[in-house]
Amino acid sequence: MNAALGTGGVVLGVVGSIGAIITLAMGLRGDRPDLLRMSRTYAYMVLGGALVAFAAMERALITRDFSLQYVAENGSRATPALYNVATLWAALEGSILLWALVLSGYTVAVALKFRRRLSDHLVAWAMLTMFVVTLFFFALMLGPANPFRTLANVPADGPGPNPLLQNHPLMAFHPPMLYLGYVGFTVPFAFAIAALVTGRLGEGWLVETRRWTLFAWAFLTVGIILGAWWSHEVLGWGGYWAWDPVENASFLPWLTGTAFIHSVMVQERRGMLRVWNLSLLCATFALTILGTFLTRSGVLDSVHAFSDSGIGPMLLGFFALIVVVTVGLVAWRGDRLRSPARIDSPASREGAFLLNNIVFAAFAFVVLLGTVFPLIAEALDDDRVTVGVPYFERMTMPIGLVLLFLMAIAPVLPWRKASAETLQTRLLWPGWVGAGVLVFAVAAGARGLAPLLAFFLAGFAAGSALRQLVLATRRQGARGLLGRTNGGMIVHLGVIMIAVAFAASNAYQVEREARLCITPEAGCPTTVTVSGHEITFVGIVDNSTAARAELGAELAVDGKVFAPAIQQFPNGSQQIGKPSVKNTPRDSVLLALLDLPQGSGPEASVRVRVIVQPLIVWLWIGGAVMGIGSILAAFPGRRRKPTDPTSAPAALDAPPAAPGDERDLVGVGDR
Repeated sequence: MNAALGTGGVVLGVVGSIGAIITLAMGLRGDRPDLLRMSRTYAYMVLGGALVAFAAMERALITRDFSLQYVAENGSRATPALYNVATLWAALEGSILLWALVLSGYTVAVALKFRRRLSDHLVAWAMLTMFVVTLFFFALMLGPANPFRTLANVPADGPGPNPLLQNHPLMAFHPPMLYLGYVGFTVPFAFAIAALVTGRLGEGWLVETRRWTLFAWAFLTVGIILGAWWSHEVLGWGGYWAWDPVENASFLPWLTGTAFIHSVMVQERRGMLRVWNLSLLCATFALTILGTFLTRSGVLDSVHAFSDSGIGPMLLGFFALIVVVTVGLVAWRGDRLRSPARIDSPASREGAFLLNNIVFAAFAFVVLLGTVFPLIAEALDDDRVTVGVPYFERMTMPIGLVLLFLMAIAPVLPWRKASAETLQTRLLWPGWVGAGVLVFAVAAGARGLAPLLAFFLAGFAAGSALRQLVLATRRQGARGLLGRTNGGMIVHLGVIMIAVAFAASNAYQVEREARLCITPEAGCPTTVTVSGHEITFVGIVDNSTAARAELGAELAVDGKVFAPAIQQFPNGSQQIGKPSVKNTPRDSVLLALLDLPQGSGPEASVRVRVIVQPLIVWLWIGGAVMGIGSILAAFPGRRRKPTDPTSAPAALDAPPAAPGDERDLVGVGDR
């Protein structure tokens, strides 16, 4: 029954997508508003198919329907309820199903948001683009990524999901957050394609899709932070970002999406950087598809990646199609994309944003090169090459420092041109804050050129952001925190927290391995001191359940007991470490067992790795601050009066704008 229901849902999604594409194409060709308005009905049909398929798979997992190959290979009767639900996105076919569900939800949301303008050709082309994407993902589920294949010989039980994916609750939340971010970029991408096709290249479509872009970026940001948190808490190596190819696959669209969110303000304000914005937006969506290829084609060996599959060529072909169509449309509309406006001075807001684009593009190129170079080398020479962490750290560190500098300078720059007197006045307090942070860091014992420079620039950027927020709240009170500019400054503060935590935890990490005993008579010490923290072996604890065997050690860190352990899952061949972490605002103490505890009673001993990293908790706090800032940026702050009072609700219905025409700039303040 589950297989029939699920397959029926997938077929409904395919039929709905094809029907929508044909209907919209006929409506656009014949200028038939009645046909264009039918896109909402088809959106409901596609979402209905996705919901049926999703519910059927969850039902199969919950009822342990091992007649489905997906459940037989990834489910288990012993898997706890939370991880059993999350098993749906723990393997290839289920992850594609979740992608299709989220994409269908976004499609319906767009149809509802623009329900009064579905007959507008710009909206119709955007809907058509989204239905093409939904068709692709539903077609994957009818072909190589079919989650509803059945087995002739039904097993009595399954192996369960990957052990690493069922020992921390973050796995129930981290992937869906990433998908909401990945898939969310489909909406602005679809409107970008629609603007290129229709020639409606003014700023109206940017205004209408700004929040969609912002929320997609926020979901992706939170998803990346949760992934780093999971890595720190689960893998036991002490880090949180290893420049793993699959981590990079999520970071690449974040980089280009961040550049777009900044750059789009220049186009809204002055009608400039249109080619940049369209290119960044289309690159962001294309990179989400490339990331999907990297994680789901089996071409990479990673703890995050899925096994080998047959969908790689289809994903790579879809990625190539996106690139070709985007480049072709931008070239076709090249004359219309030119703006007569020019950057008056490098020392201006628009000059800083252009430099910001270049730096983010360089950052993305460095990460992309390091990620795909091993694949290219292997394809050309059949030689497996590894690009390690030193490459990424050496190449990205100076770029990160430049971005911190831009975060300090850009918010104080006026549009068009800044005088030396203006810069001196506006940078005075941020400069003092940066100097104060540097002095404090040195007094606290910080050493090393790179981390000290990072601390100074972080303080400099924080002073700039705080200056903007203080001025805004003085003028408007608490409402001064709302709006793109001021919400963006809160996001900047979150980024600064992460930058400081990243610099400190990497530069001043202390790691030690030791064997500890219950009593000194057992032949080893009972306590070890690492960076001022006393770690004492208290005893052995057995927390085995029906789902797994778990043997751990109770270790007191400064008097508080923690219990790192080693787990063995029934159908797993490996022992899985389960670290334990003590977090404080000052530092993080990670405890990981290097092997199973030995002996018992007064003869017991354990070999443990202790890693102390300063300021780690500020990574997670910074991520939360970025999320809050994104929400505040989505709500309107103080608005400038539009040049045409009627232009805001009819932004998408405006006629095509001439190059450089700024007449359809809608809400160009903090909208």
